[in-house]
Amino acid sequence: MNQETIVKEIPTVNYHLWKSCNMSCGFCFATFDDLPPQFVTYLKKDDAILLVDSLCQHGFSKINFAGGEPTLCRWLPDLIRRTKLRGVTTSIVTNGSRITEKWLDDLDGTLDILALSIDSANLETSRLIGRKTQDGPMSADDYRRIADAVKQRGIRLKVNTVVSRANCAEDITAFIKAIHPERWKVFQALPVRGQNDQRIADFIVSDDEFSRYLERNKPTVLQAGIKVVPESNELMTGSYIMVDPMGRFFDNTKGEHTYSSPILDVGVAGALREVESYPERFDRRGGLYSI
Repeated sequence: MNQETIVKEIPTVNYHLWKSCNMSCGFCFATFDDLPPQFVTYLKKDDAILLVDSLCQHGFSKINFAGGEPTLCRWLPDLIRRTKLRGVTTSIVTNGSRITEKWLDDLDGTLDILALSIDSANLETSRLIGRKTQDGPMSADDYRRIADAVKQRGIRLKVNTVVSRANCAEDITAFIKAIHPERWKVFQALPVRGQNDQRIADFIVSDDEFSRYLERNKPTVLQAGIKVVPESNELMTGSYIMVDPMGRFFDNTKGEHTYSSPILDVGVAGALREVESYPERFDRRGGLYSI
């Protein structure tokens, strides 16, 4: 498949611009612990801007900034503004711990979508998962305040939930209905070699357990007018175009991260040829939706 076709069929790129995170979720499949020891965990600001420019020029219609925790990057707002200036949809995935009204206001309308990573409304479950900062886990009220602030500013709200051994028996419908995102993405905890080997055994769930979680939570959330997007391990594999903190495309089709050459060295098209993707899985998981 040529590169123009790939970008047309998977027009979103996830740029994991920051390795570091202020939380320590045991199932995290983007730790980038396999990066070279000498790497400082991110591109310099000017290089990150050049990378964003290259992705926009190549035809991607949405850039989703992720991590680690992307808000730890001081120049994330500059990257969001630069992307928006290029006419490309802007999105971030964040644990929410650093989102303030001032931070949102300073973006001045350049952020289109904010996805909050929330696995449970229960504090003890969040502690067990590791979704906590040094001050502890965020409460349901904390998440509600962020959700309200996001929507008040016209930013579209999503929620991302990872279903793991810690939360697979929970009913989270009342909480999801209360913060009422437009989309609720529900992921099955994904084992990735080199990323979460040490702890994933404590969190992995079977396909049946994942299905039962959806059966328990999905119908009521759908009835509230919220789009529910389940992503099994199969659908998560190969259905994303991803960039790592070193500025390389990577895929997870072999059960581990496989990296391209640096995009700024060989260009977007050249680097894309070095990774695999499955556009039909992108389509099956509802990856293409209007802003």
